[in-house]
Amino acid sequence: MVNFVLVAGARLGAWAWDEVAPCLRAAGHGVHPLTLSGLADKRGVPAGQATHVQDIVDEVERRDLRDVVLVGHSYSGIPAGQAAERIGDRLARAVFVDSDVPTDGRSFLSAWPDGGAAVKASIAENGGFWPPAPASHYDGEGLTDEQIARLVRGSTPHPGATLTEPAVLAGPLSDLPATYVLCAPAGTEPEDAEPDAVVAELVHGGHWRLVRMDTGHWPMFSQPRELAQILLDAAVD
Repeated sequence: MVNFVLVAGARLGAWAWDEVAPCLRAAGHGVHPLTLSGLADKRGVPAGQATHVQDIVDEVERRDLRDVVLVGHSYSGIPAGQAAERIGDRLARAVFVDSDVPTDGRSFLSAWPDGGAAVKASIAENGGFWPPAPASHYDGEGLTDEQIARLVRGSTPHPGATLTEPAVLAGPLSDLPATYVLCAPAGTEPEDAEPDAVVAELVHGGHWRLVRMDTGHWPMFSQPRELAQILLDAAVD
């Protein structure tokens, strides 16, 4: 048995894993979906990047979890990657689901065009939060109208500081046992159907495994059973 700690991306909470978690539990594993500070049921809790890292570490330590498969989706790959090295031998494997991966001294927005100037402006205009995305944001991602409605309905404003504050890493991510799940539906532009240079280098290093999904950026909604199977396979890698 392993313990899955599941962390969804920006604007989302533990609820985003509602269709994945039962599949993992049915296989006999511990499953711990986590809401990060300032989001969903923890809305109103102040949060910066270090807060989100600590949220994950605290969840593992408070529950005294061992054999942890730490799963970070999208934005949450940034705090999950930092937490992975801090939980030490409690970690069995990290899984990055179509996510950003942390780089020491760089923020979530560092790799965005113009350093994420448009997002930073949006944060400044919305009281320090990145507002939820409209339904049109999810077009072309393999989602049904009902799934898009769930995403829009469940999303909450995301604490802006978590997007602009830098990651802090003690060592190279290449040393982590990890799986990277690349989501790219059929018809994706060629440059988007391959991992970026950072992920490609990590995979080339030998400790990371690349898995592809023929779906969009929110596979816990569009293909929950398929994603659950990938996570189960990663647990025994």
